[in-house]
Amino acid sequence: MADNTTALETVITARDRDLGGLMVRRVLPFRERRTVGPFIFLDQFGPLALLDGRSLEIAPHPHIGLATVTYLFSGKMMHRDSLGSTQIIQPGDVNWMTAGRGIVHAERTSQAANPPGALLSGVQTWVALPQAYEETDPAFAHHGVAELPELTGDGLQVKVILGKVFGRRSPVATLGEPAYADCQLQTGARLEVPTTEMEECAVCVVSGSVLIEGQAFTPGMLAAFKPGAQGTVTATEPARVMLLGGTRLDGPRHIWWNFVSSSKDRIEAAKDDWRNGKFAAVPGETEFIPLPN
Repeated sequence: MADNTTALETVITARDRDLGGLMVRRVLPFRERRTVGPFIFLDQFGPLALLDGRSLEIAPHPHIGLATVTYLFSGKMMHRDSLGSTQIIQPGDVNWMTAGRGIVHAERTSQAANPPGALLSGVQTWVALPQAYEETDPAFAHHGVAELPELTGDGLQVKVILGKVFGRRSPVATLGEPAYADCQLQTGARLEVPTTEMEECAVCVVSGSVLIEGQAFTPGMLAAFKPGAQGTVTATEPARVMLLGGTRLDGPRHIWWNFVSSSKDRIEAAKDDWRNGKFAAVPGETEFIPLPN
């Protein structure tokens, strides 16, 4: 829904989705707002109790035409992919995986040495690749929490995950010019949303409660701002929000399962490739997620 009298362009409330026993809060895509900048997908998950170290066990599955971005608030996960990458991701780290013409990966908590009683929570986003790079070679990059720029002051703590935010640039090499930041606010703190720095811009509430244009936003809600409009987020209690946006996509994208492309024919080809075992395997993995009906 849009309100022409405020800085808000769209307000989205997450929908619960069951991913084979894993409950997530899906924010993007949404029928009235498919993307924010190049971000085409956003799921929040957790906190989930890790029973015997297990909670999130996602078997190998394929992607094309996008980059996945995994960011954790608590708990640890093991990433393995068809390039041979093996990487534990911890809270505040960033995994950027370029799918391009095709990659397969698995994410498991059971292989990440989580301590007893650990909780897992985080955000999974997809960045749609520019059309010129949809068929680029797959790649994987990991950056530890200490590598990411951080800004603090006036009750705010901002960590720049991707792109350039508030004049600070993340070291993560990206495609599609995304901007992404983890923002923690103490009660009463104000976050001036940098709408003039991004062609498209939104904030998504992870925890706590905030006011935007006099409207209360709670976990799972996203506020997308009008281009160039002055937006302010005020915390009514300790809160955490994800700031996301960047350059608008260079044309519409189709999404089917884990595949993103500007071409429906390319998605059909990817379906056939996965069905017929033509994607590369993940070393050490014997399971896989079959193509949905």
